[in-house]
Amino acid sequence: MNKRDLLIEIGLEEMPARFITDASNQLTDKVTNWLLEKNISYETIQGFSSPRRLAVLVTAVSEKQEDVELEAKGPAKKIALDQEGNWTKAAIGFTKGQTANVEDIYFKEINGIEYVHVTKFIKGQETKDTLFELEQIITNLSFPKNMRWGNEDLRFVRPIKWLLAIFGEEIIPISITGVASSNTTLGHRFLGAKVTINRPSSYETELLSQYVIANALERKEAIQSQIKSLADEHNWVVPIDEDLLEEVTNLVEYPTALYGKYEEEFLDLPEEVLITSMKEHQRYFPVKSKEGQLLPYFITIRNGDHKHIDNVAKGNEKVLRARLSDADFFYKEDQKKQISDLVNKLDAIVYHEEIGTLGEKVRRIQKISIELAKLLGVDDSVLQQVNRTAEICKFDLVTHMVYEFPELQGLMGEKYALINGEDEAVAKAINEHYMPRHAEDDVPASIVGAIVSIADKLDTIISCFSIGIIPTGSQDPYALRRQSAGIVQILLEKEWDFALEDLLSIAINNSRVENNKEQASSNLLDELINFFKLRIKNELSNRKIRYDITEAVLGSKIDRIGTLIKKAVILDQHKEDREFKDIIEALSRILNIAKKGEDKEINPSLFQSQEEKNLYTAYSSLSKNIELSLANGDVEEAYNLLADMKEVINQYFDHTMVMAEDENIRVNRLAQMVQLSAVISHFANVNSIVVK
Repeated sequence: MNKRDLLIEIGLEEMPARFITDASNQLTDKVTNWLLEKNISYETIQGFSSPRRLAVLVTAVSEKQEDVELEAKGPAKKIALDQEGNWTKAAIGFTKGQTANVEDIYFKEINGIEYVHVTKFIKGQETKDTLFELEQIITNLSFPKNMRWGNEDLRFVRPIKWLLAIFGEEIIPISITGVASSNTTLGHRFLGAKVTINRPSSYETELLSQYVIANALERKEAIQSQIKSLADEHNWVVPIDEDLLEEVTNLVEYPTALYGKYEEEFLDLPEEVLITSMKEHQRYFPVKSKEGQLLPYFITIRNGDHKHIDNVAKGNEKVLRARLSDADFFYKEDQKKQISDLVNKLDAIVYHEEIGTLGEKVRRIQKISIELAKLLGVDDSVLQQVNRTAEICKFDLVTHMVYEFPELQGLMGEKYALINGEDEAVAKAINEHYMPRHAEDDVPASIVGAIVSIADKLDTIISCFSIGIIPTGSQDPYALRRQSAGIVQILLEKEWDFALEDLLSIAINNSRVENNKEQASSNLLDELINFFKLRIKNELSNRKIRYDITEAVLGSKIDRIGTLIKKAVILDQHKEDREFKDIIEALSRILNIAKKGEDKEINPSLFQSQEEKNLYTAYSSLSKNIELSLANGDVEEAYNLLADMKEVINQYFDHTMVMAEDENIRVNRLAQMVQLSAVISHFANVNSIVVK
């Protein structure tokens, strides 16, 4: 069978760098899935991307879909034939739907029942007759943000400027927003020109001749290699930030590395300020010495060749110099102000019109922090540090530096606190209380920072919930999911086994905005517990805990998060034990039958058998000892106590009819089931666990 290469390229106005990698992967995946769906064979598929293009090259594509022979299942034989053995309308209709005849019918037995079957033959189309569907693949690409242009209805990441679509040497006739496909593409915006692609296999070579490296991985490697060459030449160390490298790769089509310098006097600024100015605002790579000290140089990547490279370096130096001059001015001006004056300014900044000002938020954080510190039983010196940290934790938000560089919140608070003579532990905790800032970030190292971090996050979550700001779908403007996940992360890392309900109650009492207490939902606590359950569920998923075990532990009272996680881990570890199935089935029998009873006092005088007495004795011991084990954090021991109940439960059910005819005996036995069920369920809702 003859084969041809397939090439599609979407030419665009420059796309945001952060969208490009995902868009390229999307296009490649969609084309791959389409080829599989259409039964069109191929050898390899590769995606290409740059700021101005998304492309995919498929090699050795078959010129014809493969013929397919399918077996179609129809109605049961008793429905397909009437009493006289004639074909019914159901059978005739089925064969017509499969473009077959009743003569083609044969029967196959499935689970003891015979069903009508026919073999359906689908002849493959010519591949070129299906390629018009690529137009829909392109228009169905999704992006975080879209735009419309002209009078077009299509919403896309950026205006489409050209379309290249060829199958072998043949142009695929498609058109999007008035742009018709061709076999031409554009090179580098300033250095290249229009170029004709006569064969898909020449795509990379032809673009390279027009100063475009279409392979993003090759561009990235070129950037890394050029940075290394400059570093080796000058005896520098250049730390490569992967996110910055990815962004720069998607900002250029033809990378050329160059370096520039700035005045040494700027090195008096905090290193983080210099690095932020270079990385976040200018996309420069900072330069360090072999000893790890920041040097007054930077490396940047030009989208072009080496011509006039010195002028380009001077231009970049000029821009950075202006940035650093501003930063130097802000740093010096900020140091002229007292922390108390900056804290007072927080009262003039509205955090949310229904929640109040930043100053009010800080005072709520302070109250929650003190309560949490007392709950932990910290000494007076730590309590004072917690109080002071919470009192001034947000002061740097009104500094010039953080206004200009929001990424430095917390970090500048630490710097300025030390300059103003604050306790070192307090200064460090001001920075730490924003942690973890993202999923991969560390939790606060200090106890002070961890307490204030939890308090800050709890206040944000509860204040938002109390006025109806609850995350839905992808909408989470106040990052409440991230903040709740951060709280869970801190509690687990610090091994602070607070009862979740206690933690939330403390925060609710101190966080709910005064003028919203009446309007706040009466089931706020339940809403918050369910919200945190989802975060715990994510944590268990990250730990590869089986879904049914996750449901089992979340089905019990949440109580202490750390203990709950341990329960899931213990159950997951024991799930392959030989007796696990028998243990879970025995415990589940109690939970299932308990649904028919009521929580009443058990009357031992109504017991009629030794098995009833044995179960009651075992229950009394279990309820006391399992609580003690869980309180001590010995979850393994708690599981073993439940496992030991298997024999006595089985003996009970072998010799006892719970639903006795005598009402008093029946009610008493059900009460025993209810109370034992409560003890078991406190560990886990075990009847959610799947056992085979």
